[in-house]
Amino acid sequence: MSQKNRNVSLAALIAALYVVLTFLSNAFGMASGMIQVRISEALCILPIFTPWAIPGLTLGCFFSNLLTGCALPDIIFGTFATLMGAVGTYYLRSYRFLSPLPPIVANTVIIPFVLRYAYHLTEALPFMMLTVGAGEVISCGVLGIALMLAITPMKDRLFPSDQGRPT
Repeated sequence: MSQKNRNVSLAALIAALYVVLTFLSNAFGMASGMIQVRISEALCILPIFTPWAIPGLTLGCFFSNLLTGCALPDIIFGTFATLMGAVGTYYLRSYRFLSPLPPIVANTVIIPFVLRYAYHLTEALPFMMLTVGAGEVISCGVLGIALMLAITPMKDRLFPSDQGRPT
């Protein structure tokens, strides 16, 4: 398999895994309520291992939001928040324990506005930022760091270093 095909396949695999984990979170009621925890957000740590996680996470979020029946602003801006978080994680890859911060911040800032204007929630924006941020700390911070620590010993086999950047 050519390197390009392997990289595109890796991005597609990450996207598919994101969708499956989002459906699992929804099935167990973790993606609704006051503090929402999408298990799939733990995957936002993957750009520290490969830049091909960025398109994978972005497409995974897009299809997750589309397939779970989210409102159009959520599909657009939720996907944008994931893209910004993934890019930020990639740029912080040298500071592994800080790398969950970009998705946490992007979602904490963007998603409350989506909740307010797409779903007409009336809670105060600072309160929604607090609850969205708490869910992101759990999923990206705690679960993401645990995933990073689990992957690190086998990172060279999972993510060969000759991957290059997405084109």
